[in-house]
Amino acid sequence: MATTIHLTADTLQQLDLSPAETTIESWQCTDSLPETGLNFHIDYPREPEDPRELSEIPEVRLWFVRLDARYPWLPVLLDWKGGELPRYTAMLVPHEFHRTEGIQYNPEALEIFLMSKVFAIHEWLRQRQMPSKSRLMSMAQVLGYDLEAGIFDLLDGQGE
Repeated sequence: MATTIHLTADTLQQLDLSPAETTIESWQCTDSLPETGLNFHIDYPREPEDPRELSEIPEVRLWFVRLDARYPWLPVLLDWKGGELPRYTAMLVPHEFHRTEGIQYNPEALEIFLMSKVFAIHEWLRQRQMPSKSRLMSMAQVLGYDLEAGIFDLLDGQGE
């Protein structure tokens, strides 16, 4: 079962990261990744006629931008099986919603986001002496990309 971080309108509007910090900091201090992933429950009141998704509300997106700046490697801790990685990505990458096809990210923005995460997570895992290649390749696949194995040779300094 995933660990849930509850976010309220006040938390989001005040850019208060404290609901996430306690959980994330405790996981960051361990020598292994948690067995369960992380997800967010967002309680943000909207008018009934407001058609926007949560990722389209500026206050919500800004909170996630701040969270991502604080923890750029956070996607590795998310509950991927529960769909949290695509939802988190939607908070940070321009996109559109389609009734039949679901979320459609801007392709160039998604590629930049993905590679930024690959670099940050690879380094974070390397510092903890944890394997990263399969985890990062899986993360890319969740977002619809196939990473070439050669990128890891470059990151490890073997591609020179």
